[in-house]
Amino acid sequence: MWPVPDPLIDLWNPGEFVRFGRSLGTSTFVAEVVMEEGAAYLKALNNPEGPHALAREFVGTCLARALDLPTLNYGLAQIDATVDEIPLGNGTLAASGKAWVTQSEPGHVWGGTTAELEQLDNPQDIPRLVLFDTWVRNRDRHAPSELNRKPNYGNVFFSSRGCEQGHYRLLAMDHTHVFSAESALTRRVAQIGEVRDTKIYGRFSQFVPYLDAGALERAAMDLQRFDTNLIARVIDAVPADWDMDAEVRDALRDFLVRRAPFVAENWKSLL
Repeated sequence: MWPVPDPLIDLWNPGEFVRFGRSLGTSTFVAEVVMEEGAAYLKALNNPEGPHALAREFVGTCLARALDLPTLNYGLAQIDATVDEIPLGNGTLAASGKAWVTQSEPGHVWGGTTAELEQLDNPQDIPRLVLFDTWVRNRDRHAPSELNRKPNYGNVFFSSRGCEQGHYRLLAMDHTHVFSAESALTRRVAQIGEVRDTKIYGRFSQFVPYLDAGALERAAMDLQRFDTNLIARVIDAVPADWDMDAEVRDALRDFLVRRAPFVAENWKSLL
């Protein structure tokens, strides 16, 4: 196994909730907050997409980092609704339990222009991101044309941290709609049609000139030998609060373990 970052080591520890900023109009009613360790974005246990949205986010982001894609700093926060007043976009308050938290990052979401892509310090990660999105079936960045979903440029983030002025680094962010189109994950995620889905995810038309065959080959080789034990550890680390029973965890592990070599071996015909 090639050396990869362990996505479960050095998770960002945001500390305790300090104050609320504002609620964003996203499908999970993300809240801008301030934690002990600084500004952050919080997705609560009782978000409208359900607790499995947090499980998808956790597993998806961990796997992106393990595939050597840069991500936002991420971690977990324990919310106590009796003292932590965090309004969500639907008028309710964040419930007690584990919340998904990402550290605020300087930069901006992609506006969809090719000129912005020319400002990237890591264009070689574009092919890797497309391969990753196809592996995890991420329909919420750029869905396959068959699904009739608009491209979501808001799920492509350009970070300016550590970059020269006018330069950015592409980050993999927001994985609340990966794996399956069902609102809640079930054992059906491991069905053969899901594992051997031949649709391409994450391929913006603006990305096509950057889909270098050599970079795709390297990403496919990394996916081919992806550590199955790491997949199991990541799934096992999903908090119990997020309502993933053993049957669903086993099915998700089976899906990811079997789909990785399928995508890795067939990327030329798929892409």
